Amino acid sequence: MKISYNWLKQFIKTNWTPEQTSELLTDLGLEVEGIETYQSVKGGLEGVVVGEVLTCVQHPNADKLKITTVNIGEAAPLQIVCGAPNVAAGQKVPVATIGTTLYTEEGEAWTIKKGKIRGEESHGMICAEDELGLGKSHEGIMVLDANLEVGTPAASIFEVENDQVFEIGLTPNRADAMSHFGTARDLKAGLLQKDINLELITPSVSAFHVDNRTLKLDVQVFDKELAPRYCGLTISGIKVQESPKWLQHRLKAIGLNPINNIVDATNYVLHDLGQPLHAFDAAKISGNKVEVKTLPSGTKFTTLDGIERELHEDDLMICDAEKPMCIAGVFGGLHSGVSNETTAIFLESAYFNPVSIRKTAKRHALNTDASFRFERGIDPNITEYALKRAALLIKEIAGGEITSDISDFYPNKIEDFQVRLSFENAKKLIGEEIPKEIIKRILASLDIKVNNVTETGLGLTVPAYRNDVQREADIIEEILRVYGYNNIKTTEKLNASISNSSKFEDYKIQNIIGNQLAAQGYFEILSNSLTTPNYVALSEQLKEEHNISILNPLSNDLSVLRQSLLFSGLEAVSFNINRRNSDLKLFEFGKTYHGYGDKREEFKHLSLFITGNKSPENWSALSTKSNFFYLKGHVISVLERLGISKYNETPIDNDLFSEGVSLGLGKMSLVDFGLVKKSILKQFDISQEVFYANFNWDTILNVIKRNKITFIPISKYQEVRRDFALLLDDHITFESIYKIAKQTEKQLLKSINLFDVYQGKNLPAGKKSYAVSFTLQDENKTLTDTQIDKIMSKLQFNFENQLGAELR
Repeated sequence: MKISYNWLKQFIKTNWTPEQTSELLTDLGLEVEGIETYQSVKGGLEGVVVGEVLTCVQHPNADKLKITTVNIGEAAPLQIVCGAPNVAAGQKVPVATIGTTLYTEEGEAWTIKKGKIRGEESHGMICAEDELGLGKSHEGIMVLDANLEVGTPAASIFEVENDQVFEIGLTPNRADAMSHFGTARDLKAGLLQKDINLELITPSVSAFHVDNRTLKLDVQVFDKELAPRYCGLTISGIKVQESPKWLQHRLKAIGLNPINNIVDATNYVLHDLGQPLHAFDAAKISGNKVEVKTLPSGTKFTTLDGIERELHEDDLMICDAEKPMCIAGVFGGLHSGVSNETTAIFLESAYFNPVSIRKTAKRHALNTDASFRFERGIDPNITEYALKRAALLIKEIAGGEITSDISDFYPNKIEDFQVRLSFENAKKLIGEEIPKEIIKRILASLDIKVNNVTETGLGLTVPAYRNDVQREADIIEEILRVYGYNNIKTTEKLNASISNSSKFEDYKIQNIIGNQLAAQGYFEILSNSLTTPNYVALSEQLKEEHNISILNPLSNDLSVLRQSLLFSGLEAVSFNINRRNSDLKLFEFGKTYHGYGDKREEFKHLSLFITGNKSPENWSALSTKSNFFYLKGHVISVLERLGISKYNETPIDNDLFSEGVSLGLGKMSLVDFGLVKKSILKQFDISQEVFYANFNWDTILNVIKRNKITFIPISKYQEVRRDFALLLDDHITFESIYKIAKQTEKQLLKSINLFDVYQGKNLPAGKKSYAVSFTLQDENKTLTDTQIDKIMSKLQFNFENQLGAELR
């Protein structure tokens, strides 16, 4: 929500800086996320002054240029070269002085500098209106009122609006603060707590009166549950035109585009008081009737955006005698709105059922300023006042007369809330006792009426517009936010309790692995579970019929729940690569969702993504590309950290990986990982290799719950290492060497490692050299040279006989 500071100060005349005000608003729960500067003319015409042309002569070196001398109120006049055909001596003109920054229509900045034009010096610029951002004309320079004083800043003449705009991250419960008046109401309460008592200025509607009754419409409300209050009146003889500049500035400051004076007036009151309004062209209302009712399901209705929609039987509509005109509280119709030809309007102000509006807005995927407020619950008792306020504003800026009495349907008044506050409960929840007089003062500043006072508490009446304050806890929260969270002292004693929880709780295991991955250089990502249905076409493993669709998707790209973490991860990879961040290690804990007929299932996964170089560029080391085995090392480190050391390894042959491996236990797959196929990467505009691992987290949790922790003492006897350089046929794998070695010596052989591979010069064709190390250890005694030599001889013999190996 955007709040203009200039607009806010119409309600409360504070002299605080925007920064001070934003800090107080944040303390009150209206968190200011940022402050933007708004200028009706970009640059604010700073450096532009009124000048008087003293002389104007032809430029000696250019037919279309003139040399002028201009008095801008300084000791000496300026010489300025000007190309405008209408420049002449005696004129008052706007002059941009040296150093002034002006802006093009596209917003590009350029600075006025001293220079020479065709050999003649120029010390500024006499401006046309488009050069100042005051219009589009470039036919000649602006000629100002001859009575203006030389040297007057142009900003004061053209009433340039300079404003500070607060971006407030409003929580959904604070419907009462969704306007400048509501924000000012909170600000007044906060200032009062700081002993600054300022008046809250409520715009007067005392001038409201009915001019005549020449255009009376019959207003009928058929469903008092969906429309508890409905007001309206007619205004005739209006002229639809551009809004005055002050109104345009107000709307532009908060990000709204002015449309015409009627629509702008309704938008102004919406953001002024928080009451949505709607204006109908009275000439387009058939039968002089306005009916508030629901229509049969399937009824066609074309909204302002030109889209034909099918209505639901529960959608509340504003209709005339023949047709629907507007989706109540949500969106107007294409054929009933105000146009340039409109001369009379029916102006609506209402309170609609919040639940009904919320369902209708979601059903039609419409989110408007009006529905945003209606569905959260506005003030039901401001309806008539806001209607009068808007009617007076329209008369002021569009002319016309009020030509009907106010129709006010309000059969059952929405009552204020009655709440009892216990001082003891307030002390218990706040953690500190706030004096009773301060509590009563805070409540009064929030329009919460104190009905009775006892030793133990207060009987209170909460205004209906505070629909989020209906319990004692809500009252205490209101007291605390105005009193100030920062004013509550923190205790010097820290209390803690020991929780009796299982060591296998998911979040604990997840934190352990997350910390390990972060220590290995990974960054955690959190991607959206909603995705596009098109991704299922990228893999035969995913089926379209297993997609779970969203009933009211925001867009087609977010219309189903994901079946795989791969594609949301690749979106993150692509996003980073496109921003020159191509060396990535990412991980994500997330769920996938699958529909099987009427059955729905979700599964948790851990995904890893590696691409680019293993480490950043460095002067002391060469950059090394990430590869399959780099990912495999991280996959195994995760399993080992979880206590899983025994698993089956099988190759994967599917359409996700060009090279892939699956690690599992029996028929259970623990993790699949490998190099993502180029055809998939191409869909995300990724041209470099991406390695991906998918851990089946639910399966892993079930496995580690059955794991028993065993402890093996560290041997006090030394390890012995021996190396072989084996000449082998190039089709023989290290796995063959590993298996033969393990079968040869099962007790003392602790590890086998391939530490060098060589092929090429000085080796016979079809041969390669493997350098393999063997680590031997007896846990009960020191190995002798005889034992070691015997084992190594056996290994050599078996390698020669089974693999045809030769020692080099």
